[in-house]
Amino acid sequence: MDVRRLVASSVVRGSRKGESHGGVYLIDLPSREVFQTIDWNTVDIDWQGRGWDRGLRGIAFDGGLVYMASSDELFAYTPDFRRVGSWRSPYLRHCHEIWINDRELFLTSTGFDSILGFNLDKQTFDWAMNVQERQYRFYFARFDPMGEAGPLPLNKLHINSVYADATGMYLSGLHTGGMLMYNGKRVSMSVELPPGTHNARPFRNGVLFNDTEAGTLRYSGRDDREDRIMKVPTYDPETLTYRDADTSGIARQGFARGLCLISDTVVAGGSSPSTVTIYDLKANEIVLSVNLTRDIRNAIHGLEVWPYD
Repeated sequence: MDVRRLVASSVVRGSRKGESHGGVYLIDLPSREVFQTIDWNTVDIDWQGRGWDRGLRGIAFDGGLVYMASSDELFAYTPDFRRVGSWRSPYLRHCHEIWINDRELFLTSTGFDSILGFNLDKQTFDWAMNVQERQYRFYFARFDPMGEAGPLPLNKLHINSVYADATGMYLSGLHTGGMLMYNGKRVSMSVELPPGTHNARPFRNGVLFNDTEAGTLRYSGRDDREDRIMKVPTYDPETLTYRDADTSGIARQGFARGLCLISDTVVAGGSSPSTVTIYDLKANEIVLSVNLTRDIRNAIHGLEVWPYD
């Protein structure tokens, strides 16, 4: 395994003012050491109008910049984690994941059932698409992400994942029924998936995703012969903290979210309490697992291979 470091963001569900809302961590795989680079409690938080989790979410890279999103704001950092820019759109709400393709950074605006596009060269939001479902068919409507005629914040599909390449844009959510594909002309179902999935993306001759409800990372090939179901790590409940939050439904362990490729057979996945695990799909086994905390509310969100150093 040639990859040395991963970078992960975490979100702490149910945090209160004065507590950490998550952070960003560099994980050294050979030594399994973890270095916290950002504590989201130390960054200015606008408490007016923010709901749900307040931590950092998706992670993407462009040249010498690290892009990360909070619930309603996009940030740019240097590789040593100095913040050098931030941008807002009135239609960015409850962002979950981000992805860069062809000089555009795409963000899931979960609260608006939309995907927003941020032009990396112009450093501005310049593209947006609202997705709707009617009678089991999907439709899209383009709108100005900085204008006044955008969609209502209905959050019907709960879009939480976006991936784009030369074949199209792929998006999925808790209520999409599977991974959708946008080809520039229409939105259609690419593959049906279990309810509650995260991080779905085309992979090899099938689809790779976190089956969050089942607490597994899964690869499903078209011919079924290569299917892999990898259980995420869980821990003795007596070793977990904030068990009251777990029983109240705010958080639970084994919540699978966060995914990145290391090779065409090895992938990394995240879970709660914040744990990063390396899976060898060919050997159908876990290579290693690094636990960051036993706080049940603290969950991995964004996860990528660290391209610097």
